[in-house]
Amino acid sequence: MITAIREVRRAKGLTLEDVARRCAPPTTAQTIGRLETGTRTVSIGWLNRIAAALGVEASDLVTLPDRTDLPVAAILDSRGAHAPRRRTTAPPPQAAPGQIAITVANGTGDYRAGDVIWATMLAPDDFATALNRDILVPQPAGRFAFGRLTGCEGGVTLLPPGAGTQALTIADPAWIAVTKRLVREL
Repeated sequence: MITAIREVRRAKGLTLEDVARRCAPPTTAQTIGRLETGTRTVSIGWLNRIAAALGVEASDLVTLPDRTDLPVAAILDSRGAHAPRRRTTAPPPQAAPGQIAITVANGTGDYRAGDVIWATMLAPDDFATALNRDILVPQPAGRFAFGRLTGCEGGVTLLPPGAGTQALTIADPAWIAVTKRLVREL
């Protein structure tokens, strides 16, 4: 994350001391200087305090790195690998709101150790859209269940991966997360 604290402060004609005094609670000019230069890490709390002192939104102080799309070098199909007919790009994976990750420590079912599964959280009204897909379901005491969603009547019924597993029904979970993307190192 790159901050624009210095640029905004200078555009408003304020000194480090001015911003330090305007912070709630007040801080030192040295601290503001360190946050501007990146010598000290800018936390969300600091970002909000400085934004309020400058009279701007916190988002005005942050510049996110540009996302570079990847050039497509070849297309693989039933004829083999061939060059695309026109220049095309593929966006790299990027997290979206409501996404969570599941890491695989030991291979089970179709998943291998080291895999990362990206999943999107769903509210109860949307559970049926995940039928026949792998899901993560929260359980009491910080536990989870993972498996193929086979039913949504009277809770969610899922079949955990692996041979010889028994179907499991979980009554009224607050949410489920349906798998969307598998990231696997080759």
